[in-house]
Amino acid sequence: MPTTAPEKLTPKGRATRERIVAAAAELMSQRGVARTTIEDIQEAAAVSTSQMYHYFADKGDLVAAVIDFQTDRVLAVQHLGLDRLECLEDLRRWRDIMVDMMRRLGFVGGCPIGSLANELAETDPLARAQVARSFVQWETMIRDGLKAIAARGELPDGTEVDNLALA
Repeated sequence: MPTTAPEKLTPKGRATRERIVAAAAELMSQRGVARTTIEDIQEAAAVSTSQMYHYFADKGDLVAAVIDFQTDRVLAVQHLGLDRLECLEDLRRWRDIMVDMMRRLGFVGGCPIGSLANELAETDPLARAQVARSFVQWETMIRDGLKAIAARGELPDGTEVDNLALA
């Protein structure tokens, strides 16, 4: 069954779709993708079966939207520190933001993108590729900042920025 592209939705339709994705993301984060049913998501989002299938062809389509949602959430936080990486002090500030965030979460939950990758990598090649693209976006943000730091001469000679960004 074809679904409606997000960019072609009315504001109300966009809000409904976003509510479904947010509910799915929360449930999948708590229970895992495999243990989250479409019915669970419908109940949490307060939508009917026809609404669900108006916005998503199947669970795989919804999982893809959840990956995008979680990527946007994670990278939005990363942008807070990584967009301004120009020196080692900026890198330390970003590190402190990440440590403080995990501390506030009680060191529970881990990375939403990593959790999806862990669960889907072996069973869903499309989701694996989508998650890999998410990690590449994140890595690129880190690499760009490290290159700026290296250009200032703040990294030891011979530092392989690409390997450091990947790590």
